[in-house]
Amino acid sequence: MASEQSATNVNDLKPESFQLVGPDQKQSEVIQRESLSAWRDSWERLRKNKLAMFSLGVLGLIVIFAIIGPTSLFTKFDYATNDLMNTNQPPSAAHWFGTDDLGRDMWVRTWMGARISLTIGLAAALIDLIIGVIYGGIMGYYGGRVDEIMNKFSEILYSIPYLLVTILLLVVLEPSMGTIILALCVTGWINMSWIVRGEILQLKNREFVLASRSMGAGTGRLLFRHLLPNAVGPIIVTLTLTVPSAIFAEAFLSFLGLGVQDPRASLGSMIEASLTGFNVYPWRFLFPATLISLIMLAFNLFGDGLRDALDPKLRR
Repeated sequence: MASEQSATNVNDLKPESFQLVGPDQKQSEVIQRESLSAWRDSWERLRKNKLAMFSLGVLGLIVIFAIIGPTSLFTKFDYATNDLMNTNQPPSAAHWFGTDDLGRDMWVRTWMGARISLTIGLAAALIDLIIGVIYGGIMGYYGGRVDEIMNKFSEILYSIPYLLVTILLLVVLEPSMGTIILALCVTGWINMSWIVRGEILQLKNREFVLASRSMGAGTGRLLFRHLLPNAVGPIIVTLTLTVPSAIFAEAFLSFLGLGVQDPRASLGSMIEASLTGFNVYPWRFLFPATLISLIMLAFNLFGDGLRDALDPKLRR
């Protein structure tokens, strides 16, 4: 009896009695959000990183003040004129950051020092970028014997104490901005070259490279049109983190008396000059030390945020 009733119920079933469970075929083909390029997606994620964007804003303000801070727009003083009647004056309406032991305005000298330190750091980082990208690109692209010889040379150069090479070069040559930049670039490009080499080794056997090679693309086109553009993310991050390292190295050399010479100022030389009488005149140390700390912290935080934004593993 039960089987007859079950058979009757099955016969009564119609296609309209069933409802499709699962994704709607029409809705599955609808684009749920705007299609973003890799760079647009990286920028959106970087923009959401509040700490990185705040650091970028701080760097922008520092660069602006380094350009216009020492000018007549803000002050009537210059960085080189001595005023022995107003030595070691505390911060006031006339001298916003006080004066040093020769009566020179600390506001002007601090921002002039920031300008020189940023110029040296950025110039050294750009030179490291150019040399490192070319050297590392050749190592990674050719591989084999060429890679082995070039890599051994860079390892030997890297094994030489960095400060020893830099100090010897500055002792032999006359200290100047050009000499400091040259000294910082002697071995500073090696890390960049190794980063580029590793990226090229990963990319050179990809399908798009093999397809371009099969279509007759030469070495220069493959390297500069296909391989390096796809490695630009790690290159930019390394460049961003190289700048604070170069600024710190310049400040350290200036602190040792091997940097730019008086009356020109860098943040390192100002910190060194402020150590005499530090307990009595703390503002002479406070302003340049705070500024160089802000520069290095902002560059590092922005570099970390940029690395997270460009990391393809974090893309959704």
